[in-house]
Amino acid sequence: MNILVLGSGGREHCLAWKISQSPACTQLFVAPGNAGTQLVATNLTIAPGQFKQVAQAVTHHQIDMLVVGPEDPLVHGIVDYFRADSRFNDLLIIGPNQAGARLEGSKDFSKQFMLSHGIPTASAQTFTSEQYDKALNYIKNHPYPLVLKADGLAAGKGVIIANNFKEAETALKDILITKKFSDAGNKVLIEEFLDGIELSVFVLTDGLSYKILPEAKDYKRIGEHDTGLNTGGMGAVSPVPFAGTAFMQKVEQQVIKPTIAGLRKEHIDYRGFLFIGLMNVAGNPYVIEYNVRMGDPETQAVIPRLTCDLVELFKATGNQNLASFNLTITNKTAVTVVGVAGGYPEGYEKGNPISGLEAAEPNCLVFQAGTQQQNNNVQTNGGRVLAATAMANTIPEAKQLAYNALQRISWKDMYYRKDISDDLLPYLK
Repeated sequence: MNILVLGSGGREHCLAWKISQSPACTQLFVAPGNAGTQLVATNLTIAPGQFKQVAQAVTHHQIDMLVVGPEDPLVHGIVDYFRADSRFNDLLIIGPNQAGARLEGSKDFSKQFMLSHGIPTASAQTFTSEQYDKALNYIKNHPYPLVLKADGLAAGKGVIIANNFKEAETALKDILITKKFSDAGNKVLIEEFLDGIELSVFVLTDGLSYKILPEAKDYKRIGEHDTGLNTGGMGAVSPVPFAGTAFMQKVEQQVIKPTIAGLRKEHIDYRGFLFIGLMNVAGNPYVIEYNVRMGDPETQAVIPRLTCDLVELFKATGNQNLASFNLTITNKTAVTVVGVAGGYPEGYEKGNPISGLEAAEPNCLVFQAGTQQQNNNVQTNGGRVLAATAMANTIPEAKQLAYNALQRISWKDMYYRKDISDDLLPYLK
């Protein structure tokens, strides 16, 4: 099969790395990719949102399977674009149609979906900018802390936890009035704060059945001990020690099954990843959000734990044969630590040379994200530059290997958190 992966991050490098190992993969392309993806695939200088150019590439390179990495093209209807053209009837696409992508594209839609299908979630109210005064009155009379979410896509930065009325008022103005998150803030979802510990559960569904992939816990804050600004993710761990068998059975019965059934009931053609952000509240799962693709950097911790053929898994998904697929997962633990450019998630430099990539392996996998190749040199080209993923029998062993690898890599003002996975150690006792 000829396969095209859309995206340029660490998620796409990881997917391409796994896909390239399959005997079923003849040629592999990534658009636009990064310096890491070109080690295992051919990069194409096409942005994922340029549907016409993507279609031309699919035709030119005789692509049999399209794997959509990021959420933006899904929310804007790339699957519908291809499904409307009979030339692509045989193209397998990993990703939901536009109706399914609304689960991530609209916080209000996803909340209403959860409520209508009996999926446990926090209570909430939605307000438009025209309802600002009503929203202000709502937060005056709401117990704290509370959570404010921009309705649309905000690159993972549109969620604010307010500890008091002043913080909530500022967030409300940022979202609805000053439009800090642009059109993503045309509506705001204000919901109760759930007190628990977060994790992410990943499901692959063909619209009829599903497979539960390894779960993960990620680390969003830039600073150690979860302090400072939110980022796209500073690290991830899989499996999650507080997500035991009993808890995961609740997740399957109370969240996954009614979600898949709800999609079918609403006649949504959903063939792809479903990333469920959960809060474990006293042993019970509550859905914080849905995402319609794999997470980044969770992918870099989850996908290496799969011991089956990823292309065959995707073929079963696209052809709706997932029920008969034998999903196999290693018991080993993966710890992923992200290295970022100095100043991230605010202003940062690009174009700094990266050294030590070869020295970081073979005891660790290095998945590149914000990188580019310039005259045989790899340079920084983004905020989150790369991630080191190590696998071992225990969290402490995997953590040590990941940090050993990062210590061999360097670029100007390189930064990474030193405490990824430390909060999970008490659950190992």
